[in-house]
Amino acid sequence: MFDFMDSDWFIIGLEVVFLSFIAYDGWKFYKTRKKEYIMNIVLAIGFALWVLVPFYTKYYDWSDTEREGLSKTCLSENNASYCTCMNNMIEKEYTHKQYEDINKKDDKDYLDFVKDSKEECFGDSWF
Repeated sequence: MFDFMDSDWFIIGLEVVFLSFIAYDGWKFYKTRKKEYIMNIVLAIGFALWVLVPFYTKYYDWSDTEREGLSKTCLSENNASYCTCMNNMIEKEYTHKQYEDINKKDDKDYLDFVKDSKEECFGDSWF
């Protein structure tokens, strides 16, 4: 139901909303010099970090060597654009430790994820 929350456009939209809140409060502080606008800026930055950090942690959990290993296994069986799409989907969904611990043959959730990801990667949205 909330699949849109995993899309990059949703995250970019959240960033734009938080930046506009911060810019508006900065502009109002510049005009009025009221301290409550500084508090609003601090709260907006804190809330933005609280909301956006979980979206980015999965990207940073994978090291370059782990990403290369994932690419090599995929490239031996598929083409480069499909592998790039699937690797991005896997890196968004799982941390490296979670991915290594999954039984890729029998885990129903993982198999459903792969099926949905294949449909998205082979769809019109991926070039």
